[in-house]
Amino acid sequence: MTGMAALPLPRGHRIERVAVVMPAHNEEDHLDQALRALQRSAGALHRVRPDVDVRMTVVLDSCTDGSAAIAAGFAAADPRFSALEVSFRSAGASRAAGVRASGIGVPRLRPPGQRWTQPLWAGRTWLANTDADSRVPENWLVRQLEFAEAGADAVLGSVEPDPAGMDPDVLRRWRERHPFHEDHPHIYGANFGVRASAYLAAGGFARITSEEDRTLVHNLRSRAFTVTATDSTRVMTSGRTHARAPHGFGTYLRGLAQLLPPPAG
Repeated sequence: MTGMAALPLPRGHRIERVAVVMPAHNEEDHLDQALRALQRSAGALHRVRPDVDVRMTVVLDSCTDGSAAIAAGFAAADPRFSALEVSFRSAGASRAAGVRASGIGVPRLRPPGQRWTQPLWAGRTWLANTDADSRVPENWLVRQLEFAEAGADAVLGSVEPDPAGMDPDVLRRWRERHPFHEDHPHIYGANFGVRASAYLAAGGFARITSEEDRTLVHNLRSRAFTVTATDSTRVMTSGRTHARAPHGFGTYLRGLAQLLPPPAG
């Protein structure tokens, strides 16, 4: 992996603060592993960039299981973690609430081409987003900051469904349609980073039940922000087909399963 100190650092691009947001709705089966993976990624960043302040917020949206207790345990043991309880039943609203709780502020959508003087800290703050049924790789934050400090305003990472308990034919079909490579065309809320200044200027996460990530990326691109897609931060995410969001990843996988031919015999 390229050392971060070796990267050219254009003026104003250096990141000083990272805010990680993870929405969760009844994810007690996955949350512990998801938070441990985040912890490892934050530790890897600290080893190469001890100057960067990292804060991680779990947004517990209408949870009725043991998710809150798991998040509270991490927050009690590690001051970098905090938990926020909300009742939105909306991934977009939960992500936006987590960003606000990180002290980023309230975004106001600016028309394309309109100049806006950002507070200095906004260009030096990075928002990293993932999901509570997902496990980020150890290099996740290190690599996102490498892209950010090379000039990216947003980073679209790749995901891979967890094969555990997943229909092998559905997984095969998914891999056929989603080859792993750089500059891929996909957008996943489970693996998405954005500079706070770009997030604010593009209006932030919409308070919608799904596709809040796609809406934000569309707004970023329409305002000529630099959006980079990479497979170098691949996240392992749940391969379940019972969806939490009406048009989310689980719904897509269920659609692939319905396309499979019936078993012979």
